[in-house]
Amino acid sequence: MTDYDEMTTRNEHLRGVFPVFQTPYRDDESIDYDVLQREIEWLFECGSDGIVMAMVSEMLRLGDQERRELAEASCRFARGRGAVILSVGAESTPIAVEHAKHAQQCGAAAVMAIPPVSIGATEAELGNYYERIVQAVSIPVIIQDASGYVGQPMSIAFQAEMLNRFGAERILFKPEATPIGPRLSQLRDATDGKAHIFEGTGGISLVDSYRRGIAGTMPGADLIKGLVALYRALETGNEQRIYQLSFPISAIVSMQNSLDAFLAIEKYLLVKQGIFKNRIVRGPKAYLPDEETLAEVDRLFDILSGVLEETE
Repeated sequence: MTDYDEMTTRNEHLRGVFPVFQTPYRDDESIDYDVLQREIEWLFECGSDGIVMAMVSEMLRLGDQERRELAEASCRFARGRGAVILSVGAESTPIAVEHAKHAQQCGAAAVMAIPPVSIGATEAELGNYYERIVQAVSIPVIIQDASGYVGQPMSIAFQAEMLNRFGAERILFKPEATPIGPRLSQLRDATDGKAHIFEGTGGISLVDSYRRGIAGTMPGADLIKGLVALYRALETGNEQRIYQLSFPISAIVSMQNSLDAFLAIEKYLLVKQGIFKNRIVRGPKAYLPDEETLAEVDRLFDILSGVLEETE
């Protein structure tokens, strides 16, 4: 067995569909853990391979204690069902390291870290940031370039160097800088195909990304039934089903053109499916969908539901 084959085997539990769960709130904006448990159970019932706490979990809008409690609860609710990946990115390296250590203690299978968003850190500083996270834990670290909606892009050379320094078993990737497809291929090629890459565009680029060699996808929770079906169709090469599912999914995700648009529309669809009780997003908010937008979301979701019913 080669070193790459061994790495692939060790990270086999980190392949497939890993939705980023939304954080539900009570009317007073405290976290509703009863609804969260129902959401996580539903995600696994729909075929998810694991779950993720990340940006659309409103991670940056939580207090430190809330963030720790949410991490602990997600691992507890998912135990025995699938792997949990916890975001640990922070505005300073010591805080990110603290979150990473806590995530491992909670039972996370991997941690994921965006760079600090309030500063444009140099790549030398980012190298130190990720190095200290890697050294703090024994589980894989996913480097998330979330610059499609926050922060600035990381160079392909920097990301490849991080893999070369720490190994493909320890460094994984979730690249979201545009253009998605070409940059994904550049990262793949710069690492001689060793990079373990998750697609992270909500599913709009899933078909193209899959054909470029991803290990899995991290979409939102709202379209999980369609995305699990699409991923399975990609695995079996069912071209007709791939595009029947991809078109309505992509149309819905195309309406989510910012972090707050993702939050608003995903929570709307979670309420529509009976998982959430309300659509509360912690403010201040940069986006509020109008009724015409939601009517179009309804029409597209009905089309997707029809495709799923026809092919069950």
